[in-house]
Amino acid sequence: MCRWLAYSGRPIFLETLVCRPCHSLVHQSHSANECIAATNGDGFGVGWYGSFAEPGVYRDILPAWSDDNLRSLCRQIASPLFFAHVRASTGTATSRANCHPFTSGRWLFMHNGQIGGWERLRRRVEAMLPDERYAERRGTTDSEAIFLMLDRDRLAEDPAAALADALGAIRGAMAEAGVAEPLRVAAALADGETLTAVRYASDDRPPTLYWRVADGDVTVVSEPLDDDHGGWQALPAQTALTVRAGTVAIQPFEVRAVASARAA
Repeated sequence: MCRWLAYSGRPIFLETLVCRPCHSLVHQSHSANECIAATNGDGFGVGWYGSFAEPGVYRDILPAWSDDNLRSLCRQIASPLFFAHVRASTGTATSRANCHPFTSGRWLFMHNGQIGGWERLRRRVEAMLPDERYAERRGTTDSEAIFLMLDRDRLAEDPAAALADALGAIRGAMAEAGVAEPLRVAAALADGETLTAVRYASDDRPPTLYWRVADGDVTVVSEPLDDDHGGWQALPAQTALTVRAGTVAIQPFEVRAVASARAA
């Protein structure tokens, strides 16, 4: 399982969260506390919003703890909305194209979790992608496939609903293929103005997710960045959190399996 963080608030330097805290994301890349494997060394990535509508992205396959370029960039880049992710592969190759966050236009997306039985489902899921979205496919991960399944119009109206629709189609494909393994998702979406995070699982073991508000700034993380867990709240399972203009809204996140047209 991977570890990630998302921030929305006043512009701060990325190193404030990615590198500085005692249990920073860089620290979690080799010493995570709340996932199956303590090491998340299969690459990393940061995505941030600055002077343009489209986000900047830096990704590489080195472990986050050993990349001096990451620390240098995080010390120099300030942003009001940014993502950071350290990867632990669930079976796909360690490559830059498979590192998070993923981007399309003004959107950023990152994910921790898995589509159960991905190797059996990959062809079926990729067949659901519209041609123009399939043309954006660069890697082989289930995470990127989830992102590219999001309907653009639905995404602009309601990011959480767009993600629920995509996961519903995936649940339907899993049922059709007889996949018993779970679908687990802790994901974040952003368009430069709105941050959406969801915690969901088809079983009773959703990936961990916490959030905190400090002086109006909102941070969402896979696990707290400090030892005393000060101010962090666990996001309940099957829940979506939305941050816009400093306002936080939490609502139920419901996923309904949808049968494919072929199955119907």
